[in-house]
Amino acid sequence: MELELSETGSMGYLTHAKPIMAILTIDDESHEFRGNRHNFVDLLKVGREAGFIAYVLPAKNVKLSRQRLKGFTYSEETQTWEQKLFPLPNVVYNRIPLREDELQPAVKKKINALMKHPQIHLFNPSFFNKWNLFEWLNLSRTTKPFIPATRRLVTPVALGRMLRKHSFLYLKPVSGKAGVGIMTIKLQPEKTMPYRLKYQEKKKSVTYRCSNLSKLWLRIKKQSTGEAYIAQQGIELASYQTRPFDLRALLQKNQRGQWDITGIGARLAGTASITTHVPRGGSIEDPEKLLVQFFGPEQARKIYIQVRNNALLIAKQIERGSGTRLGEMSMDLGVDINGQMWFFEANSKPMKFDEQHIRKKSLERIYHYSNYLIKQQPKPGRAAVKS
Repeated sequence: MELELSETGSMGYLTHAKPIMAILTIDDESHEFRGNRHNFVDLLKVGREAGFIAYVLPAKNVKLSRQRLKGFTYSEETQTWEQKLFPLPNVVYNRIPLREDELQPAVKKKINALMKHPQIHLFNPSFFNKWNLFEWLNLSRTTKPFIPATRRLVTPVALGRMLRKHSFLYLKPVSGKAGVGIMTIKLQPEKTMPYRLKYQEKKKSVTYRCSNLSKLWLRIKKQSTGEAYIAQQGIELASYQTRPFDLRALLQKNQRGQWDITGIGARLAGTASITTHVPRGGSIEDPEKLLVQFFGPEQARKIYIQVRNNALLIAKQIERGSGTRLGEMSMDLGVDINGQMWFFEANSKPMKFDEQHIRKKSLERIYHYSNYLIKQQPKPGRAAVKS
């Protein structure tokens, strides 16, 4: 059956015989919505191709006692966003852009209502917290070996103790995103100023040297501006032309509801950068090419297969640890100079992958997994609500 559009006053509403997905976001000051609009346009286009009714749904418009909700769609003809009335969704894809938005009590209430609704499937209900990720992965014998030594950054004494074990550390904000706020410390005991702190300012790094732990701690506190941080063992990554690289994996659930690798990209650190993030000066590369350059063809092939297999184990354990339904995540993984893989972080709201083959597949998989969820109706353990 074709989608029909009717008019009620100045606002259209849709009658349907198609699966329905809402992209959850937050409203903005102009009574529209926030988020990556280019991403939303792509999602809506692929949704139409997949036979879905898809729309953007600001959290404040989630009113589940109603049969129709105010949402937004994109007109290809006029290249403008239009507000319409849409049916209640079967699936909700959470793309609320910022952690602080998601933590607003009113927004949390809406997310909880969606999760409890007997006929709506919401996945990826919240951002990850870095500390929680390491706690979950440490619970499993299969994933624990991939975690660099990680501690909360609480006191200078504990930091000093960790530096004696690992002379190279990364300091990361617990709620960080896209490499913002990351610092590194190197302890070089033979030097008169043994402590070296590096932090990022736009696309360049700044180095601060000092003679003792107290001065180092004061500088860290100044740079961290009161945010909660973790300290993590620094890993000597494999490199290309003296620039270290890591791997960015996108994992999504497929049409069978199982975790699968959508794609793996490589990120090469910028010449003056302490991270591989592209906004911080990093560049996008082919992972297999970089691994072959460093390890040779045979070892590179084995490492690549191991990375894929281990990433799947990690995704399953993160979902188990979170106790929530997840449909996708991106992961930052490193391969050290000995060929060992390490897990650095995961993101429940993956940024857009620039690799076109990964990008296209990632959009399609959102709808493959949504179809799978819809076929599970009613939710296990819940009675179906009669319409």
